[in-house]
Parts: sequence; C-alpha cells; structure tokens
Amino acid sequence: MQKVKKAIIPAAGLGTRFLPATKAMPKEMLPIVDKPTIQYIVEEAIESGIEDIIIVTGKGKRAIEDHFDNNFELEDNLMKKGKFELLEKTKHPAKVDIHYIRQKEPLGLGHAVWCARKFIGNDPFAVLLGDDIVQADTPCLKQLIDQFDQTDKSVIGVQQVGEDETDRYGIVAPQERFDRLYSIDHLVEKPKKGTAPSNLAIMGRYVLSAEIFEYLEKHDVGSGGEIQLTDAIQRLNESSKVYAYDFQGNRFDVGETLGFVKTTIEFALQNEEIGHDVREIIEDLLEKYNQQ
Repeated sequence: MQKVKKAIIPAAGLGTRFLPATKAMPKEMLPIVDKPTIQYIVEEAIESGIEDIIIVTGKGKRAIEDHFDNNFELEDNLMKKGKFELLEKTKHPAKVDIHYIRQKEPLGLGHAVWCARKFIGNDPFAVLLGDDIVQADTPCLKQLIDQFDQTDKSVIGVQQVGEDETDRYGIVAPQERFDRLYSIDHLVEKPKKGTAPSNLAIMGRYVLSAEIFEYLEKHDVGSGGEIQLTDAIQRLNESSKVYAYDFQGNRFDVGETLGFVKTTIEFALQNEEIGHDVREIIEDLLEKYNQQ
C-alpha cells in the first residue's frame, strides 16, 4: 500500500469576507495571535507525516511564498541579537518541501485540487483547507491517514453540526457505522435547509486516491457555479468506496469574520505569555460594556 506523503493546500480564494484587509494581503496570511492561519495548516501536515506540500495560489498571493522562504537578512539579525526562540519560529520548516502552482481562474475548490494533478501523479494525497484549524491530541490529518492505512480507501473528515448549519457545508449521507468511521451512501454540497441527509459535515480535511482526478478532469460545474470537490468525491464513491471519519479535536472556523475573531480570542487565552493579561482585558471590557 502506498503511504500518504503529499498534500495539497488550496489558497487561491479572493478572501472577500475579510475585505478591505485582504485587498492587498492573502486571507491565509491573516494572523491568529502571532502566526498566519496557513502556518497552522502546514504544521498539521508536517505533524501528520507529510513530506511534500503543494500550495495552490492565485493572483496577489506572493506573500505566502515569501513567508515560507528563508529570509537570510532577518535570520542573521536575530542570530546576532541572540533571539534564538524567534529565529526558530521564523525559519523555513525543514521537515517538508513546499511547492507552488497558480490557479489561473477562480473556478472552485475542485479545480484548485485538479491544478495539482501533475505534482501528485498516481499517489494518494491529502487536502487541507485553510478555513479550518483543528486542535487535537493526534493531528486531524493523521487520524484520517490512519483510517486510510486501514481501509485502503479515500477518507474525508467530518464532524456533527447543528441542523441550522447544514446548508453551509458538504453533507455526508452515511450507510454503516464502525465506531467513528462511516461508509457513505452519497454526499450533497450545501443542501437547502431542511433537506440535509444527516448533520455530518465535511470539515476541510481529505485523504484521497489519485482516481479523483478522473472526475475532476470533467470540470463539471456544481453548486455556486463552481467545480466542486464534493461532487467529484460523490462520483468516486460510486466506483470505489469512500469513508467519512468523525475526527476528534476542536475545530475552529477561520473562514468567516466572527469565527476568526472567536479563534483569535481563544488562542490568545491559551497563550502562555499573554493569556492571563488577555483574560483581564476581556473581563474589564465586559464590565465596561455591561455598564452602558
């Protein structure tokens, strides 16, 4: 069985929910406390055993490449000043090779994944979306890779959501359940309210066989007028069984403004250096606004 050592991180979106901040800055570079969101995703991939990452970018995303490149001037400055902890934080991650390809047209997530087909070849691979950060004892992607190793089938990460939220996600209609693992009857991309076949929502982590490219190659347009990865996975499931895994961990939605703010607050509270001060600031602000 082939091991999962390659990953795709799509990062070509326009980030319109965060305008005007994303007019000149990629949304993937917006920081959660002191670290850009995409770095959390890359670190999860590394901790899961990924050795090669291809980031699919678009126009105006050069800052992502610069961030993961070596900055000799900065590193030399930190070295001379003895700021070794900061130096370690800013170095290019040594355990992974990062590559880039541009999605020339914003045709959807499925098309972004398809753009990386030559890099992937015939190998199984992971997809990690930057809108979801997951904190877990065992990295979310590693949990999916473990399931792939056991089943030798594609696996997608899911978690349960409220019935009022199912229209925001791709939703899995499960067949059989094996503890946290589900076989899939079918998948629906953003079903209308009240029509979802379950509340198992796809949460931005996938381990897929290269066979998926056969279906992405057709460039069929789906929900939102875009080429949807969920639609291709549905077709893959019809020919070769796909599983859904209800992964363990706390998932943070950083793809919309309120979720981004909530994530920033929670990560700040967890931070050993500033967490106590942040808690005091929040308490003072709550007292202030409760008096108004």
